[in-house]
Amino acid sequence: MTNSVRPDPGPTSEPAVPTRVVVVEDEPTIARAIADRLSAEGWSVSIASDGPSGVETVRRVHPDVVVLDVMLPGFDGLEVCRRIQHDEPVPVLMLTARDDETDMLVGLGVGADDYMTKPFSMRELVARLKALLRRVRRAPAAADPGVPAAIELGDLVIDRASRRVTRAGNPAHLTPTEFDLLLCLAQAPGTVLTREQLLADVWDWVDATGTRTVDSHVKALRRKLGPDLVRTVHGVGYALEVPPGPDGTSGGATSGDMTDSAP
Repeated sequence: MTNSVRPDPGPTSEPAVPTRVVVVEDEPTIARAIADRLSAEGWSVSIASDGPSGVETVRRVHPDVVVLDVMLPGFDGLEVCRRIQHDEPVPVLMLTARDDETDMLVGLGVGADDYMTKPFSMRELVARLKALLRRVRRAPAAADPGVPAAIELGDLVIDRASRRVTRAGNPAHLTPTEFDLLLCLAQAPGTVLTREQLLADVWDWVDATGTRTVDSHVKALRRKLGPDLVRTVHGVGYALEVPPGPDGTSGGATSGDMTDSAP
């Protein structure tokens, strides 16, 4: 079952065509609160209350962004995310009732770009969705002819225009946020970037409330690209180490600090 909430007409700072968002949430009170808050922003909101209707609604609406609860009837939010990302990539912010890092990593692994733990602030939800949309909408700038088409660091190749990544010739399937994080680190290889810098540059957040988000995405990168790529500087942040080239020569990486057991 789905229903649509349309914004009231009137002045808004949003584009003439309203941002389309699908909220997949089985708790009516939470779904309505999210819909009301986003409608007040001038967004067009569609609600689905279970897994199957969530997939159908996304396919019908073609939203700009999806707010997706993990625990849903029918099938869970992880399966919803797999199915909608298989059809057509769309930014997804997942909601979870448990502050469990394993759940977060699984969500990121099936294509979610961000997550929030219940209970959450509606103000922060809106801020994160707007930041996520800004990242998606600025992605085409990577195809600017004045910017190098690809970054090659040892056996790591990052193609800006196609937003594809390979390591040792093997493709890595990264979410939009994972790609942006890797690109940010790769633009200054060997340089330690603080979590706060990464939040500002990748997530467009100006505060430090989401540092665990950075840690979880770094772990996702390590799982997909190898544990030797991103070095942790404890208490500071992360640096991308240049991996060995195709001929096996050292790229300057020091694998001793690169473990996935600590953020």
